Amino acid sequence: MPASVVILGGGIIGLSCAFEAASRGKRVTVVEPGAFGGQASGAAAGMLAPYTENPEQPDPFFHLCLDSLRRYPDWIRRVEEASGKRVELLHTGSLTVAMHEADVLPLQTRLAWQREHGAEAELVAGERLRQLEPLLSKQAAAALYCPGESHVHAPKLVVALAEACRKLGVRLLGGAGTIDLTDPGSAGGVAVTTGAYGVVEGDSLLICAGAWACQYAETLGFPVPVHPIRGQICSFDVPFGGVRHMVFSSQAYWVGKMDGALVCGASEDVAGYDASVTERGIGRLVRWGPRLFPFLEGRQPSLSWAGLRPATRDGWPLIGPVPGRPEIVMAAGHYRNGILLSPATAALAADILEGKASAARSAAFAPDRFAQTAGIASL
Repeated sequence: MPASVVILGGGIIGLSCAFEAASRGKRVTVVEPGAFGGQASGAAAGMLAPYTENPEQPDPFFHLCLDSLRRYPDWIRRVEEASGKRVELLHTGSLTVAMHEADVLPLQTRLAWQREHGAEAELVAGERLRQLEPLLSKQAAAALYCPGESHVHAPKLVVALAEACRKLGVRLLGGAGTIDLTDPGSAGGVAVTTGAYGVVEGDSLLICAGAWACQYAETLGFPVPVHPIRGQICSFDVPFGGVRHMVFSSQAYWVGKMDGALVCGASEDVAGYDASVTERGIGRLVRWGPRLFPFLEGRQPSLSWAGLRPATRDGWPLIGPVPGRPEIVMAAGHYRNGILLSPATAALAADILEGKASAARSAAFAPDRFAQTAGIASL
């Protein structure tokens, strides 16, 4: 029989890994304690912006992000064909705006090295900038225009992935309740004990539990530095096309969706596992908006929400096996880039399970690059 994979976590990363594993002929079960896509995945603005999110240098994380962006068109085609649903992948490009002349130099520095890695970007100002983004404040000094960046409707992508997984035969166990990894399971395999479905067994386990990955890793005697960062986002009712690009500033971003929502984010703070929306967090975004888009003056959001982003100490994800347990692989800690990194993470995790991953890429994101193993417990 085909190898069986149990995936713990039903966010964008868990569902992407399930889709990839099932596409490779594996028998897959996804165990989700709550609702699928209920945390960082469903709250995301869906930006696919490796150049904007990585302004410093072409390190391994940048290359992983860029690889994932290049996978996106074909990956989305596969997801849409399998699910029969559309996820609104929009190739709008991005503008990173400098409001003052002193802020232009960093953009020029970034442009120099990113062009060597396919950015096809340019620094724009004056009339050229007004043509690209007519509603942008005339006080903007310049902007870095990157036409190759895109965005997707994250909640629709989660729904489409779940449906694609179902049609590929993936067993989706939502609302599983409490999760226990201490059951010994079958010889040579793994087992997850759930409050709602009993024991779920498989040949291998993928931990894709986002901000909760640290709790499961600790059960295995393998602590990892993943912690939740609350990201608060709001949206304004603005006709689609009013804001034409993903627009980034030093304090916020704005992304126009086809349903007429201009998404603005993100206000971040450390609040443990509290995903509530605060007046202070949303208020900062509301106050900042008119500085770049004067038409937002006096406007209040039509919707506000929050999600918990899984952060690591260096901002890079944890993708790799638990030391001493090659049948247990982690794919967590994607922080602000879970949507962007979904196809590349899924491919890398599947390669690791099949023993096909390159040593260099695996080492860069190895979960044990921080943690000191204190005796790995048996599942």
